[in-house]
Amino acid sequence: MTDDILDVARRQVLAHGRGLGEAQVLACLRLPDDRLGELLALAHEVRMRWCGPEVEVEGIVSVKTGGCPEDCHFCSQSGRFDTPVRAVWLNIAELVAAARATAASGATEFCIVAAVRGPDERLMAQLADAIAAIRDAVEINIACSLGILEPAQAGRLAALGVHRYNHNLETARSFFGHVVTTHSWQERHATCQLVRSAGMELCCGGIVGLGESTAQRAELAAQLAALGPHEVPLNFLNPRPGTPLAGRPRVSGPDALRTIGAFRLALPGTVLRYAGGRELTLGDLGTEAGMLGGINAIIVGNYLTTLGRAAQDDLDMLARLRMPVKALSQTL
Repeated sequence: MTDDILDVARRQVLAHGRGLGEAQVLACLRLPDDRLGELLALAHEVRMRWCGPEVEVEGIVSVKTGGCPEDCHFCSQSGRFDTPVRAVWLNIAELVAAARATAASGATEFCIVAAVRGPDERLMAQLADAIAAIRDAVEINIACSLGILEPAQAGRLAALGVHRYNHNLETARSFFGHVVTTHSWQERHATCQLVRSAGMELCCGGIVGLGESTAQRAELAAQLAALGPHEVPLNFLNPRPGTPLAGRPRVSGPDALRTIGAFRLALPGTVLRYAGGRELTLGDLGTEAGMLGGINAIIVGNYLTTLGRAAQDDLDMLARLRMPVKALSQTL
């Protein structure tokens, strides 16, 4: 008789901190609804044992919104699609103000994002000035998400003091070509390796609900585990008007929670962060269930082109769940 997958996970992941492999993650993703509570409870135990009780809070801001030349089918910032998003650049004063507001919310991480294939010299120069201005104004870790990097750019960002770099794989390698055609999964993977070699922490996750199969969700979990990122943000597709995926149905709440639990068991010691789409996919009760099912980090406030919950609502939720917000000194 085959061992029950959750019994295997208790021995392998909870006891020894060894993440589940692809086939094992798939078995978790195929658990019936009547075992979802058991999966989430085990994922929470794993999170508490291998990560601890603290929750890392982050805010994000887009320095350059819209007009991106890439064709990521889920993204309203692509200049190839007829969406309501228009190109906007923030100036340094606006970035400093956003960093101050992020720190005031209790966040320890401020991520500067640009809708570009990769940074050009203009963007790199603006970032250098902005990072210096933010450091003079407020104490907070600075992260960036600027697309595909060249080796010299990765080294330059590390020298500027960028704490963490976000570059998502987005989806499984076997499905990537169905949602992006202007660059490859391999190019994304190479940037992730550059980030690690430059000495920055790697933030690398994906989007659930792009049309991938359940097996491809397990494939993504295994590919992320092989990269060994410090943080994995989990997004749930919020279909955007004008994009090729505008008509896709949202992921169901149980499937989203199964994904959270299974990814925690694949990545026992990794920061697993709630990102875009959780509000629509899970609602308030589902969001709390995810916090008790393996999530240990959260983006507060709005996202790049979509609305999130008020930061105070999330902080109140953490207080209600008795989950302490990780202090800045613990993240340095």
